[in-house]
Amino acid sequence: MKVSSTGGVGAAGASRARPAGGGSNFALPSVGAASGVAGAAAAGGLAGVGSLDALLALQANMDPMERKRRAIRRADDILDILDGLKIAVLDGEVSSSTIDKLKRAVREHRESVDDPKLQSLLNEIETRAAVEEAKLSVMRGS
Repeated sequence: MKVSSTGGVGAAGASRARPAGGGSNFALPSVGAASGVAGAAAAGGLAGVGSLDALLALQANMDPMERKRRAIRRADDILDILDGLKIAVLDGEVSSSTIDKLKRAVREHRESVDDPKLQSLLNEIETRAAVEEAKLSVMRGS
């Protein structure tokens, strides 16, 4: 394919702009520059959504053993964070970063949970994290 224009990003948008009058194909590169940039930005946004859909579809087609391995790995991550929080509470040295890490882990892993009992357990963990965060903020404020 031969490229004969060096008009930059705006040239692509300008080639689509047609004058209403005669049959002339002449167009200034600056006329369609804004629409060309907006079109490129919109296309980039759509490509991001499409790739996310493709990734989710790929994950949905995972074999059951791989899904189970990932679920166990996620559960182990949350249990490790909870264990660290338990030790910090017993020592009286709870940090906001540990609580934030726990809340983030629960939030990230909640999407892949279908079991209502497990959802309930994750809700309880989030509630406990919020309580510890509130206690920490009261202790720092006093």
